[in-house]
Amino acid sequence: MFSERPLRTWRSGRRPGSRWLAALALAVALASATSGCGATAGGAVSGAGELTVGTLYAGSGPFASSSLPEFAGLRLWVRRVNAAGGVWVRALHRRQHVRLIAYNDRSSAARAGPLYARLLSRDHVGIFVADFGSVLTAPAISTAQHDGVLLFDQSGTGASFFTAGNPYIVLCDLPTSTVWPDGLARLLVARRIGRVALVYGRNYFDASQDQTIAAALTLHGDEPVVNQGVATGNSDYRDFMAAAAARHASAVIELGYTSNDIAFLRQLKASGHRFRFVFTVFAGQLPGVLRHAVGTGALAGTYSYGFPPFVQRLPPSVGLTDHGLAQALDPHFADVVGQAGATGPLNFLNIAGYNTGLVIGAALSQATTATQLGLRAALTRLSGHLRTLDGTFRLSANGAQVGEIPAVARLLVGRGGELVFRQVEHAGGR
Repeated sequence: MFSERPLRTWRSGRRPGSRWLAALALAVALASATSGCGATAGGAVSGAGELTVGTLYAGSGPFASSSLPEFAGLRLWVRRVNAAGGVWVRALHRRQHVRLIAYNDRSSAARAGPLYARLLSRDHVGIFVADFGSVLTAPAISTAQHDGVLLFDQSGTGASFFTAGNPYIVLCDLPTSTVWPDGLARLLVARRIGRVALVYGRNYFDASQDQTIAAALTLHGDEPVVNQGVATGNSDYRDFMAAAAARHASAVIELGYTSNDIAFLRQLKASGHRFRFVFTVFAGQLPGVLRHAVGTGALAGTYSYGFPPFVQRLPPSVGLTDHGLAQALDPHFADVVGQAGATGPLNFLNIAGYNTGLVIGAALSQATTATQLGLRAALTRLSGHLRTLDGTFRLSANGAQVGEIPAVARLLVGRGGELVFRQVEHAGGR
């Protein structure tokens, strides 16, 4: 039997005693730019009661370019619901203002663990949200389960996170990473590309994608000619490229995070090697970041996963459209994201963070009891019935996301010299 932990709310005049842990310039900028969104980011929100949302963000390090825009999207949701009078909490029969408490983990899983614990043990947050990605989500999982708090997992897609014995996790914005490459594997088989070379980071996210692709190719009699694991922080792909060329690979697929993609594409361009099919993971999520780092020419003709706003899905039934979301994004946070290398008014990670907020709001508006498992039960009922800009929210029994499936797209150069996406394999094969 799992224990029920009530949702914590803060009355006006009662504030959590947390502070920003780092006196970084970015953290100062975040605090000064936030209006009524957290004990550590702008002071208390006035009103009869407040609901605390606690999360981490990576203000520096290799995950900053993804974490910051995701955090900006979540913060936008907080600002919008507070402007509308607060989020509706069905179990309490009233609206409550939202207080956002956020700490900088600096892209460190070792640093993230104690900060997650602090959000629960010291700040007593009612809504617990993970930072970007599997590496920075992993330390939150056991903490949430131990404390009986539902973890709103934004983009930590490692399949091993979701087990039958743990009801305290829900994946909000992406399917598990074992599902991501289904369309890519179909495309490789259908086009008979053959002789595929794979390189992947040794982490939950990248290794599970590699396993899916390698298994699908082997099943069709086309075992990868190279399948190499590297450290998550790897920045040298020259040996892999030489091995792929020596084995006459037609396709090279690099499964990593943004910093890995950048190193890979730079070295591929410098190597002089030419492959028929080149795939990276984050070009479809943060094309502005990669274009800024490697240039349009290094991306042109390559493939990636296709996500909104670059690949369209059905119009949302809840929340803003891509145009509305782009207009609503905080200009200050657009500047901060730009400092991390991103360009353009909107990218997928903005959408993911905002989508997390929509999922939280939907759970609160539907839960009939003000408990953590009440939220989980509400999200189970909403599964398949909640459609946002990110796609259809659909959960497995273990809390894994099985909707919101990425397509496969090719990056091309438009008439004005801009990057454009052409979808070549539909999400979920549709």
